[in-house]
Amino acid sequence: MAQTIQHKLQQFDPGIVWLDDRNIIVGMNSVAAEVLGDRSGQLIGEEVLSIHPERSREKVRFLLEQANCPVDSPPPVAMMINIPERVLLIKVSKMSGREGPIGACMVFYDVTELAAEPPVPEAAETGTGFSLFKLPVYKHKQVLLVDVEELACIKADGHYSTLYAARETYLCNLSVSDLEAKIRLDHFVRVHRSYIVNMRFAKSFEKLDEHRCFLVMDHGDEGLRVPISRPNVAKIKAMLGLR
Repeated sequence: MAQTIQHKLQQFDPGIVWLDDRNIIVGMNSVAAEVLGDRSGQLIGEEVLSIHPERSREKVRFLLEQANCPVDSPPPVAMMINIPERVLLIKVSKMSGREGPIGACMVFYDVTELAAEPPVPEAAETGTGFSLFKLPVYKHKQVLLVDVEELACIKADGHYSTLYAARETYLCNLSVSDLEAKIRLDHFVRVHRSYIVNMRFAKSFEKLDEHRCFLVMDHGDEGLRVPISRPNVAKIKAMLGLR
């Protein structure tokens, strides 16, 4: 079930990072310093893209490019950073002075505690970190948290992913690779490089020929046909008790 998190965000102190017109970090508040691990101010003077992992940089670049005018209001983006490993909801607004643009203000909320379970001791020791049980999405101008267990399928969409519930579809800013690493439930299976499915929503198995097999997932009135890559066919058939 999806639930809005607006009222919960009002109780959070946001992290704030101030950027100049070259996207260089010129200041941050104490929350940002804590989350980014910069208590000594070493990130001041760094280009903002350099502090994000490679997989997140395109999303941050997109945010910076979309925030071209102070009156524009691009939706917030959810992403993960490596040190410490967190789920952040980020918003960027361009700032203008008397003579035009003077930089940007990046505001973020750390929603890890709302969306993730703390790592078990074994996971902490191996460095695998937390697991997600809710996913932040943006729909109808609201930030929502969608229960992972309610999803039938996750489809790759570039750096993002499309989430299919029984009756709803959502766009999530986290990639399929991010989600595969963070959804640790046995019934969620990567069946194709572009698809993760929740086997509890599988309605039928279709075999068109020796090379083309599909799972039909419970989504909408007609279902959602998901291709199964050849190396995964045997595994899926075994999970369904098929020969």
